[in-house]
Amino acid sequence: MSMNRRGLLYGSLALIGGFFGGIVAGQFSPGVAMASRQTKTLTSEQFVLVDHSGLQRAVLEVTPQGLASLAFRDGKGRDRAELRVDQSGGAVVGFFGEKGERRVMVGSAETGRDGIAIFSAGGRALAQLSASPDNGASLTLYDPTNGRARAGLGVSTEGAPALVLFDQNGRDRAEFRIDTRNKPRLVMVDENNKAIAAVPEQ
Repeated sequence: MSMNRRGLLYGSLALIGGFFGGIVAGQFSPGVAMASRQTKTLTSEQFVLVDHSGLQRAVLEVTPQGLASLAFRDGKGRDRAELRVDQSGGAVVGFFGEKGERRVMVGSAETGRDGIAIFSAGGRALAQLSASPDNGASLTLYDPTNGRARAGLGVSTEGAPALVLFDQNGRDRAEFRIDTRNKPRLVMVDENNKAIAAVPEQ
């Protein structure tokens, strides 16, 4: 069996990067443009909800780019939750902290990938769960100090599970998997990707 575990495992684990690198990071961010007039407004393109003091608390609108957006603000005018749907059908729900940083993202891309991401108070990814259109699924956990992946758990489209552990530099150091023939295998490598132990040996 090949020692190139990275390619085998990432068939299921690497799904999350494509999903959140596109629909979430590319088109979704806090700070939806809201109407500056603090009046009760109802039109075919925008609805603005204000509180008794005139502070904007929610906006439902379609942007010039065709993005349907519903945004909610707290009592201090800070964006705290948003729902967006783009023209191609991709949708994201986001929750934000007091400083506008992403905290939780739930999305469904037009490609059929679905995912959930949880971020730290500093904006770094902590955990991401993703499922692909062909039913592969993966969970990735990140180092809160540097943002690099430290552990990944995935199940391939054929139903084969794998667990991989990374070092602080993001290098694959250990993997345990069970293949489609129900054969288990544990492999450990050094920082140069050279095998130092394998059970069973091959």
